[in-house]
Amino acid sequence: MQNVLTFSLSIFLMVFTQQISVAQPIHQMPTLGYSYDALEPYIDGQTMEIHFSKHHQAYLTNLNKALNGTKAEKLPLELLLLGAERRGAAIRNNGGGHYNHTLFWSILSPNPEKSPSGKLADDIHKTFTSVDSLKKLLNNGASTRFGSGWVWLYVTPEKKLAVCSTPNQDNPIMDAAKENRGIPILGIDVWEHAYYLKYQNKRGDYLGAIWNVIDWSKVGMLYENALKDPLLKDIEKDDWTALKEFHLVMAQTFHPMEEGKLEPIKTRSGEMLEKAQILAKSKVPTTFKSDAITKALTDLVDGSAKLDKLIKKKGKDDKIKESLTKLHDTFHVIQGLCSDDH
Repeated sequence: MQNVLTFSLSIFLMVFTQQISVAQPIHQMPTLGYSYDALEPYIDGQTMEIHFSKHHQAYLTNLNKALNGTKAEKLPLELLLLGAERRGAAIRNNGGGHYNHTLFWSILSPNPEKSPSGKLADDIHKTFTSVDSLKKLLNNGASTRFGSGWVWLYVTPEKKLAVCSTPNQDNPIMDAAKENRGIPILGIDVWEHAYYLKYQNKRGDYLGAIWNVIDWSKVGMLYENALKDPLLKDIEKDDWTALKEFHLVMAQTFHPMEEGKLEPIKTRSGEMLEKAQILAKSKVPTTFKSDAITKALTDLVDGSAKLDKLIKKKGKDDKIKESLTKLHDTFHVIQGLCSDDH
C-alpha cells in the first residue's frame, strides 16, 4: 500500500511540475548580476532597485499579459520587436521596455572595461575616428532626445556601426525605427526614472557619469554576436516594403485556395500582378542582390500575368489552382534567397 501511495505521489508531483512549467511565461526577468548599489556613486542603489524591480518588471508583466493566449505568445522577443509597430502599442511599448532594459543591465558593470578593444575598437575608429567622437555622438543624441527615450550604438544590416536615438521604448530592431534599423549593442536609457533621484533634471551629468560603468568588453561581445546574427537579414527583409505587400496578397489568396475558396484570387489577380510588378521594380536590399533573385522576380511577374490572364478568360478551377500554386512556389524561392543561407 505504501509503494502504491509513493508511486501515486510521484506521478502527481511529476504532472504538477509539468503544469507549472507549462504555465511559466516565455519571457522572464534577467539576472542583474550585481547588487543594486554596486554602480555607486555613478548610479545610486535606490534608483537601480526601483528601475529594475519596478519599472522593468512592469514592462515584463504587461508584455506577458498582452501576449497571453495569442499566436505570438511563443515567439522570440526579437521577432516580436521586428514587427512591433504592426503588433500594437502594448507589445511595442512593453516588449521594447523589456528588451531595452535587459540589454542595458548587461553592459553595466561595477568593474568595467573602460575602453573597447579588438574588432570593435578597430571599427569604431574606422567609422567614428575615435572613441571620444563616438561618445560625443551618443551623448548628443541622448541630450537632444526630447522627453523619454534611448540612444543607441547599433549594427546595420550591412554590418556597419551607426548611432541613433529613439523615443519611448522603441529600438533599432523595430519596424517603427524606419531608416535606423539594426541590432543594438549599446544603449543608454534617458527616461527620467533612470537618473532623476540622483541627478534631478541634470541629464548631462548623468550622461557624463554613466561612461564610468559601461563595460566595453560586454559591448564587444554583443558586437561579435550581432555580426553573425540572422536577425540582421530578417531586419533587412522586413524593410523591403514591396516584398511585404506582395506577401500579404499572396497569403490572403493562397491560403483560402487551400481551403477550396477561389473567390479571393479570382477577384484579386489583377492586384497580385500589380504588386508583383512593383516588387520587381523596387530596390533589392544590398545583401540579397544576385542573378538568382533577379530571375525569380522576373518569374514572379510572368507567373502573376499568366494567372491574371487565366482568370480573366474564366479558366478552369484546377488550372487556376495549379497556376497559383506555381506562383506561390516562385515566391518562396525569393523568400529563400533572402534567408540566412544565401
